[in-house]
Amino acid sequence: MAKIQMKTPLVEMDGDEMTRVIWKMIKDKLLLPYIDLKTEYYDLGLVKRNETNDQITIDSANATKKYGVAVKCATITPNAQRMTEYNLKEMWKSPNGTIRAILDGTVFRAPIIVKGINSLIPTWTKPITIARHAYGDVYKNSEMKVKDGSKAELIVTDKDGNETRQLIHEFKGSDGIIQGLHNINGSIASFARSCFNFALDTKQDIWFATKDTISKQYDHTFKDIFADIFETEYKTKFAEAGIEYFYTLIDDAVARVVRSEGGYIWACKNYDGDVMSDMVATAFGSLGMMTSVLVSPSGVYEYEAAHGTVTRHYYKHLKGEETSTNSVATIFAWTGALKKRGELDAIPELTEFAKKLEAATIKTIEDGVMTGDLYVLSSLENKRKVNTEQFLDEINLRLKETV
Repeated sequence: MAKIQMKTPLVEMDGDEMTRVIWKMIKDKLLLPYIDLKTEYYDLGLVKRNETNDQITIDSANATKKYGVAVKCATITPNAQRMTEYNLKEMWKSPNGTIRAILDGTVFRAPIIVKGINSLIPTWTKPITIARHAYGDVYKNSEMKVKDGSKAELIVTDKDGNETRQLIHEFKGSDGIIQGLHNINGSIASFARSCFNFALDTKQDIWFATKDTISKQYDHTFKDIFADIFETEYKTKFAEAGIEYFYTLIDDAVARVVRSEGGYIWACKNYDGDVMSDMVATAFGSLGMMTSVLVSPSGVYEYEAAHGTVTRHYYKHLKGEETSTNSVATIFAWTGALKKRGELDAIPELTEFAKKLEAATIKTIEDGVMTGDLYVLSSLENKRKVNTEQFLDEINLRLKETV
């Protein structure tokens, strides 16, 4: 077959460790033989981020604004151990957090459902999409350790130099810790609109939850902004689409979610979304079976896998040992980006190819061929565990039958 031609490049953000190895395999085996792949490449591996003082992460986010669609490999967010391991200049922040802040988008994560991989929660028969706010809170925090005898205050100085003070805590009898969080109304409003637009696009109900009974200023502001925007801009549209917006407390939402059948969008603040997306992914089977897309209010899309860099498998790979690493979420990051690029550039054959690659990936698993993490979860009678590269080869065999 003639290779599918692209018009506008994708922004390609390479990553770290085992997912970086898989990234190249996916391109070589499943993409380059079929597509004249055009990308603007950024190496977001930790070594390059350290060399550029993390400027390359900022550059990749700005390129995403320019071209409209990006695909990202999993990356390391360094801790103290990584500082030593990679001889880092400083403990660079999460690339995802940096990109999210620049794009001011919302992260939507949904499980990939296949036959034979049954949810750990029997009532969940439909996907649950987690909409995660992508700005502020603990990911843009300031924090410090505090000595016994100290007094911590929240101080705000307005544009005229006037100060407002509020006591946080007086430390008497023990050292302690403090943390300062912030958010901005504009980003919360963008979050709300992204969620409501996504609900209309996918024809799904949307739930939103915070802890406004305890956080009467911070969380309550989220609740109020969502309510105002829904009432003034979306209530009629939702009624016409036959879908609902529902608000409740975060603890009540968790109880309702566990008892539900799924099939809706669950909007969460940044930290809640980080945690709940992993819970939902694990309950549905595996973090390796979770899609993730960052959508900005201006219509910019960045697709990635929801999981990390699979460090343990990478160390085995470096020793020459066999690995059986799940590449499904990374494949779906590429297919999501290719589908959107095809849609925006009016290249239906590119969109169709991406759909066929997704179908071939799912068929491979449903045929009983899968990586180790899925093998232990699958209820299929005739199943076979394959290694990392064999799994991609098996997908390619099925893909060839359809293109």
